[in-house]
Amino acid sequence: MKKDPLVQNRRNFLKNSIAGFAGAVLIPGALASPKDIWRTRYGSGKNMIFRRLGRTGLELPIISIGAGCYDKSVYQSALDAGIIHIDTSQYYYNGRHEQLVGEVLKGRKRDSYVIATSILFGSGSPEETSFADRLRNYPLDEKFEDSLRRLGLEYVDIFYMAGINSREAVLFDPFVEKMANLKKAGKTRFIGVATHQNEPEVIRAAVDAKVYDVVLSALNFMQNHREDVRNEMARAAKAGLGIIAMKTMAGVYWDKEQTQPVNTRAALKWVLNDKNVHTAIPGISTHDQLQANLSIMGDLTLSEEEKADLKLNDEPPGAGLYCRQCRRCLLQCPFQLEIPDIIRSFMYAYGYKNLALAQTVLKNSIPDMLPCYDCDSCSVICPNGIKIKERITDIARIKEIPEEFLS
Repeated sequence: MKKDPLVQNRRNFLKNSIAGFAGAVLIPGALASPKDIWRTRYGSGKNMIFRRLGRTGLELPIISIGAGCYDKSVYQSALDAGIIHIDTSQYYYNGRHEQLVGEVLKGRKRDSYVIATSILFGSGSPEETSFADRLRNYPLDEKFEDSLRRLGLEYVDIFYMAGINSREAVLFDPFVEKMANLKKAGKTRFIGVATHQNEPEVIRAAVDAKVYDVVLSALNFMQNHREDVRNEMARAAKAGLGIIAMKTMAGVYWDKEQTQPVNTRAALKWVLNDKNVHTAIPGISTHDQLQANLSIMGDLTLSEEEKADLKLNDEPPGAGLYCRQCRRCLLQCPFQLEIPDIIRSFMYAYGYKNLALAQTVLKNSIPDMLPCYDCDSCSVICPNGIKIKERITDIARIKEIPEEFLS
């Protein structure tokens, strides 16, 4: 890949910027000890497992909360119960989730919570001219200020570039420089990458970049390459990166009809039994789900029954609603549809019951004229047994539903 002449050599850039990186974390209002907060609320007899988020120094409960619902009371209850870290994103509900989180945070001390947000660049490699131009010319500062405004904050604790699926993108100089400048400016305390495709390669690249502080990656019991992901997480943790897991519930249900639920408590414990995972951000949409997650905070022991529920000895353990994002389908489709993202939106709708998020993902990945309807039979074969055409034509219907009906 030809180097962009407008961008400094990464080595020189990092050398010149190291002082800025070091000083950026010294934002007033360092996080109060979450253990002290927990003990104050529940007493020393109540156990809660905390882990340090790599070199960030943040000490977090092993369970955080992701974008699962539009009910402010769930997030308020989570914060009151001792959960400290909330993950949001500019692309959740087209920014409305950030606004919701901002409303939840009003009146709370800034040092009592940790906020992460992200901007989605999407799939691709800088070797592709269109993707490189998008990375280079993206109005990051403007978009980032929009996030701060919606959150009502002067800075966030963690900022990710999300949807990244290649080593080249992680190491792309314009990408690195834009991220590092936000940190130097005190707009974010830490920077990271977020991925749910090609995770081992992305995590490895984040380590090699020597710039990022945190990696947010998919990890669950249903991934065919779960051990590869865990091995790279271990390498990243050893290098000092904070490791946060997402997609831990693996679709929540085994079936579209929602008659066979995944044992989500067992799924979450399976992820967190890996001590290289410092916290997880499961989507929590109800108070019952919140209580279920809180119930494992102090004990991650997996019973034999729970192990059986996860079908850990099955390879693969059934199709389920979770798409492994292996991307083997892409080269099979003559229309070059972004099948992994479309199937992921199917999971959001039928598994997580999150139609708004499903529609957001779908609008970014499906053409106006879907060619699947004209195919007599689909030539794409999923190695995990997902019926590709059936799911695509099913989920495509929600693209035209007005957004206000899905909030």
